[in-house]
Amino acid sequence: MFNSRLSSIIRKEFIQIWRDPRTLMLALLIPIMQLFLLGYAATNDVRNLPLAVFDQDRGPAARALLDAYRAADYFKIAFDVDSETDIQDLIEAGEARLGMIIPPNYSTLIQGNGKAEVIFIFDGSDPASASTALAAAQQIGWQFATKIQQQRLSQAGIPVSTDLPLEVRTQVWYNPDLVDAYFMVPAIIGMILFAITSILTATTIVRERERGTMEQLIVTPIRPWELVVGKMLPYVILAMTNTVEVLVIGSWWFHVPIRGSLTLILLLSGLFLITSLSIGLLASTIANTQQEAMLTVWMLLLPTLFLSGFFFPLEAMPLVLRWVSYVLPLRYYLVIIRSLMLKGASVLALKNEIIALTIFGIVLMTTAAVRFRKRLD
Repeated sequence: MFNSRLSSIIRKEFIQIWRDPRTLMLALLIPIMQLFLLGYAATNDVRNLPLAVFDQDRGPAARALLDAYRAADYFKIAFDVDSETDIQDLIEAGEARLGMIIPPNYSTLIQGNGKAEVIFIFDGSDPASASTALAAAQQIGWQFATKIQQQRLSQAGIPVSTDLPLEVRTQVWYNPDLVDAYFMVPAIIGMILFAITSILTATTIVRERERGTMEQLIVTPIRPWELVVGKMLPYVILAMTNTVEVLVIGSWWFHVPIRGSLTLILLLSGLFLITSLSIGLLASTIANTQQEAMLTVWMLLLPTLFLSGFFFPLEAMPLVLRWVSYVLPLRYYLVIIRSLMLKGASVLALKNEIIALTIFGIVLMTTAAVRFRKRLD
């Protein structure tokens, strides 16, 4: 009798699952997505960091040094600049992750019996990338210096100093101690703006439909845009309040600096918030139940967190996943919030990210509003 009752309940639950194929599909896809994201994106093994080079020597010895760094897959010589200011601008804009300065007398010192110095400047706003790059730069420099020393020893009649002929000096900007909190606290603001607003917006609207109160709202004199704004505004206020909380606590407790304009931080956070609200509204037009709404947002949340640079450096990911990251709004916002808080970047330095977020906001909000209006009709 007990087995019969138990089998009936199990059979009933399986029937309920099969009657909701959309939820079943989402539930089956999420573990697969987690597997691939964790398998390929969850790594700090950074490669191909964009390097800006200020070569004041332009001699054969300098070219040989650059070839040594180019041969290692840790760095990609992406910029050949004419001043230290150019390096600063590129690092501030996030286009270069480190800079290299070769002095004007480098070839003369190396080809003689002198000792030369090169300077590396690292972007410390991402401690994982900076620590890997710092270790790689010093290791490659030491190996190159050892090779030159052996060549000098093999030349008869030339007195050789016991010191290595090359010294790699390093500077870490924005986060000299490579504190992880400097990297994570700004990112938490992005996660709050994305996760809270998209999940709560989607489930709130679907909840009205599940309870049957959406139809009651529709027959009232309330216009569709008034309904949308009225449902979303409380969560906008909640998300911005959380943003201010993280800024205050992060600065006071974790000592994360806020070097940029607070007004600009809030304005650009509001711009990103439009995108998050649009995603939640769009999910509400797809889902019929709160469970479906949650799973739909989670399908977007997982790749967003793993592929946006929230946890792991983008440079450590396979090329295909880096391409996918360009369609994730959080990627651009993380560059903005980290650059504003840690680097005090200007609007001009962040123009590409601001333009991208604006396009995302317009496209997603328009699509979500049109679908939501049709759903109401």
